[in-house]
Amino acid sequence: MSEIAIEIESYLKRLFPITRSITGEGNRETLKILQEVAPIHIKEYPSGTSVYDWIIPEEWNVQNAWIQDDNGNKIVDFKNNNVHLVSYSEPVNKAINFEELKEHLHFHDKLPNAIPYRTTYYKRDWGFCVTQAQYKQLEETSGLFNVYIDSEFNPNGSLTIGEILIPGKSEHEILISTYICHPSLANDNLSGAVMTAFLARELLKKKDLTRSYRIVWVPETIGAIAYCSMNESKMKRIQSGLVVTTVGGPGKFGYKQSYNVKHSINSIVESVFEDKDLDYLKYPFDYHGSDDRQYSSQGFRINMISLTKDKYYEYKYYHTSLDNLDYVKAEYVAQSLELHLNVLEKLNHERVYQNCYPNCEVMLSKHDLYPKTGGGQLPGYGELTDLDIVLQLLWVCDGHTGVYGISNQLNVPVKVLMGIVLRLQRKNLLCQVV
Repeated sequence: MSEIAIEIESYLKRLFPITRSITGEGNRETLKILQEVAPIHIKEYPSGTSVYDWIIPEEWNVQNAWIQDDNGNKIVDFKNNNVHLVSYSEPVNKAINFEELKEHLHFHDKLPNAIPYRTTYYKRDWGFCVTQAQYKQLEETSGLFNVYIDSEFNPNGSLTIGEILIPGKSEHEILISTYICHPSLANDNLSGAVMTAFLARELLKKKDLTRSYRIVWVPETIGAIAYCSMNESKMKRIQSGLVVTTVGGPGKFGYKQSYNVKHSINSIVESVFEDKDLDYLKYPFDYHGSDDRQYSSQGFRINMISLTKDKYYEYKYYHTSLDNLDYVKAEYVAQSLELHLNVLEKLNHERVYQNCYPNCEVMLSKHDLYPKTGGGQLPGYGELTDLDIVLQLLWVCDGHTGVYGISNQLNVPVKVLMGIVLRLQRKNLLCQVV
């Protein structure tokens, strides 16, 4: 095992048992431990704050929870596995029969030994998640059950996020976001939270950063929404980024495309896979994803991709207690870290150009770019002539689209494209923005 994988493993083991949710002490404890890896600035957004169409909920913390038979034997115990408790369960202390209890029980239909992961964030309720065997035991036990949940809701609490801002030569930022709202689930998404800390540490070592980096640890959905609301003007200037999630499984690498499949970030990810000669899976953008659906919403339209190793939804242990440290390995997280760094290296050095004469078309003949006589046109690439590529570059270079994205749009290799780009730059027709 590599040195960095050994480090990653130690943090996976320390952080795995912590009870995390969309708010609470578990999130603070997680970020404080990750501060040992990278200088994360911890921020608090108060409960009750309006963030667009949402309100930051009351802070939830839990100390203990169990189900006992009437002889005092614990059949289900939160202390044995925190996935047993439905997240955001309200406090309970009462004796009930199985008919009432079963309305608050969840088990996995297909994985008998798995405890499913369930939440009730925005509806006051309570519940327990159990294996099939535990459900059967509860069903066959006579008498009453003592149900106890020692939880509390604090209206004066807050939602906790972590942030690192790394300045580069340019103010153009790349967003890197991961989430910290899951309890003891390793791939989704302890692997992402840990890997992002190591990713930040590696970026902080670099001296040649062209772009700046905004790196955040947020509870999924409500955290990303709150962060966008609290940093709206800055977030609306960002054009691309990564949601780091499910990076530690044993399966194939893959990536989920951004909402605009022609954007440079998709081409860059694919070029990294090709450089490494890796077979990979490609998932289209959809509206049921992670926080890409917040960052890519109409008001922000940030092109976010996720580079995964056993993507959420796609592996059978997803959202169950079997997504544990037997399933996730530090070596897999280290491999994902290397690929993310490769993607960011290319994204960091990708050039963005703008047409220096955006008002109507350039007089190409004046710049010796238009054939003076018939038949003088030089061959270009494939079915495109050299003139075709010049015209399209002047058309699409808007100061926002990078060379990899233009390469993807025109289906022209980056090396071929850059030769013509540099020629236009020398003639002061294209101005480099980043």
